Formats: sequence, C-alpha cells, structure tokens
Amino acid sequence: MFDWEDAHIFVEAARAGSLSRAAQRLGVDAATVGRRVSRLETTLKATLIVRSASGLQLTSAGAEFLDVIAAAERAMTAAAQLGLQDSAGGIVRISASEGFGSAILAPALPRLVEQRPDVRVELAANPGFLSPSRREVDLAVTLSPPDAARLWVEPLTGYQLALYAAPEYLARAGAPGSVEDLRGHAVVGYVDDLIYASELRYLDEVLPGLRPHLASSSIRAQREIIAAGGGIGVLPCFLAEGLTRLLPDAVLLTRRFWLSAHRDIHDTARLRAIRHWLRQLCADQANRLNPCGSTGG
Repeated sequence: MFDWEDAHIFVEAARAGSLSRAAQRLGVDAATVGRRVSRLETTLKATLIVRSASGLQLTSAGAEFLDVIAAAERAMTAAAQLGLQDSAGGIVRISASEGFGSAILAPALPRLVEQRPDVRVELAANPGFLSPSRREVDLAVTLSPPDAARLWVEPLTGYQLALYAAPEYLARAGAPGSVEDLRGHAVVGYVDDLIYASELRYLDEVLPGLRPHLASSSIRAQREIIAAGGGIGVLPCFLAEGLTRLLPDAVLLTRRFWLSAHRDIHDTARLRAIRHWLRQLCADQANRLNPCGSTGG
C-alpha cells in the first residue's frame, strides 16, 4: 500500500508542473518532493512523471493515478462538508491564454476580489493551457472546446485579430498595398513547431506560405517586437493599442474563447460566481475584443 502523504506530494507536483513550485507550496525542499515521488513510483512499480524542458509531464499511468487520487480528495472533501451550505468563497484557479489572461483578466482581478473578499484567484496565463479534466485548474479559457466527457464546456466570447505594425516601421518600410505585398516585408509570428493550437496559425490564413522573419512562442513578445518596429504581425485587437492597423478591408480574423470546468465542480457556488463574472467581463470589454463588430458570445 502506498503512503497517502507521498500521493499528496505527487498531486502537488503534477499540478504545479515542477518540483520547485510544488516544494514552495508544501513548505519543503525540491529534493524532498522528488524523493517522495520516486518512493511512490517504486511502491506502485510505475513511472508517474517525467522531466522535460517545459517542466514535469504526466505519463499515462501518472494521469490515471492523478484521477484516482483527485476523486478520493473530492470524496473526502464532500464528506467533510456534509451539512454545510455551498459557499461561493474559496480559491479558484483559472487557466487562460497569455494574451487574454494578461490583458483582459489580470487588470480586472483587483476589482473582483474587492467585491468578493472571500474569493482567492490563481491565474495561470501562459502559452498553452492547463487541464480541468486533470484537476490542474478549476476553470480554463481555451481557443477550442475541449473534447472530454468529464468536462462541462460553454462558449465565452468571440474576438477579432488583424494586421498591425508600429508607425516607426511604416515610416521606414512603407505600408503594404495588398496582402501579396506582405512577402516583401518583415513579418512577426509564432515559432512554427511551438504552436500549441491550430487556431494560432494566423499567417497561413492571411497569405498561404507566409513565414515570419522574427518569431516567438509568446503573443506578448510578438506584440513587443512589433511595437519596437520589428515588422508586421497578426495580433488580437485587444493587444494592439498604439499600433497601426493594416489592410483593414482584406484582413480580419475571428476566433472564439471557450470556458470549461470539471463536471464534478462546475455547478458549485464559487464556480458559478466566477463564470458569471467572466461573462460580464467579456460583455464589458466587447469593444476591445470585437472592435469591428460583434462575433457573438
């Protein structure tokens, strides 16, 4: 039989994505976390996590074990809360794309916790997404609807993207007169083999075969490159303040954000409250998300 404390440490490591972050949360050192996870793997005779350049990755056995332990945690939590009213307070961890998370969600969070001091929010705003199905987060805002039976999913908001450049670049290189003219300009975009969602393949949609001269896995970094005069690129309109939109009659892309949560917790009071807040926030930010007209919510 495995040690439940080892299992708890494994869960923290899996959710944190690194030994050091898990150690910080647990109040121990990273070596202890690694040692306890290794002991658990020895007991179970299975490899649960592997290290990669991007952090810890769950094996198939690790993902299955995480589901089992998460279910046990939920059962124990439910047992402890028998007879208590569903509370709208507590910690809510949200995963969102880097651009939406930093430009739309983050500035609104102080007002949320001012209105709801019983709520604590943890925002993971990174390239890529954490998974509600593996209980890494409570809510996820994604570029496509997750395909998992254990998830509750709904559309959140549409948003628009367009071509932008800095005035400095246009003064130096001139503005393209047509989409085809982009082949003669410096272009900014994603690193092709680091694109984590097909919805991010903007350049091929604008002009098939168009490739970036300067590339980054981060949309925020792309925005800074463009703002520094590095070239022309596709940006969400809500990230393009201070930049010049190009070829407005020819290029306007639309995408949609989706909201998902694990079915076991999606209808709790705290998640209902945060989902309502997210929908209201998107309605309030409609002019930034869809400055050329609504794409729907």
